[in-house]
Amino acid sequence: MRLIVLLSALLLLGCNQQQMLEKFSTPSDQALAKAYIADLQASKFDVIENNLDPSIKTPGVQDTLVRMAGLLPAGPPTSVKLVGAQKLISPAGSQTNATFEYQWGGKWVLCNVAIQKSGTAETIVGLNVYPDKASLQDQVRFTLEGKSPAQYVILVGAVLALGVTLFALVACVRTKGLRRKWLWILFIIFGFGLLSTNWATGAVNYQLLYVSLFSAGAFAPFYGPWTISVSAPVGAILFLLRRRRLTPEPASPSPIG
Repeated sequence: MRLIVLLSALLLLGCNQQQMLEKFSTPSDQALAKAYIADLQASKFDVIENNLDPSIKTPGVQDTLVRMAGLLPAGPPTSVKLVGAQKLISPAGSQTNATFEYQWGGKWVLCNVAIQKSGTAETIVGLNVYPDKASLQDQVRFTLEGKSPAQYVILVGAVLALGVTLFALVACVRTKGLRRKWLWILFIIFGFGLLSTNWATGAVNYQLLYVSLFSAGAFAPFYGPWTISVSAPVGAILFLLRRRRLTPEPASPSPIG
């Protein structure tokens, strides 16, 4: 149980999402990307075109820049948040990809800028603007309201499967005289098959050939929707059903006299 608690604590501790993203996009990288977005908002298309990589400098690029600029409201944004970051390093140089969530009052816009660095040269290899209906944080917030019956079933199933697995694991560890205990422990902690749901969209997925740890899972990428999953705790159920038969019967006291 101490090991389980320790592992759970390690999963909960550490950097939050924003701190993790900062590791992939330095302040200077973010400042450069924001400067290009500001140039786009100010309709300084010549500045952007002069820094475009030849691979994306097509004949109709200015029309594309004009359309993207029209998606950006005028005036300074209410807030700017880094919501995505990637960094690729190769012998030819490095490429940074940053996505920002801009807010102007009740309007949200996602802006993505990818910059290729080779030696002293820096070129734009990607520039995209996407209007959004709400902030990403609100869209992926975990809530129990307005979910489908399938989502509730998977969530309850995940909680029950995890509870049965932990109960069987503790019982197995505390059972004395159990043969091949370590094999039973391995059998108990793994679940088989997978039934999962995207908590934001309600999409349900299943996989028959799948093995999961502790028969349940909950995962969310950076500013992405939660995925709740449940697996069949076959090992835990079998152990609890056969526990009495797996342990030796206590020896009866010999009669006296």
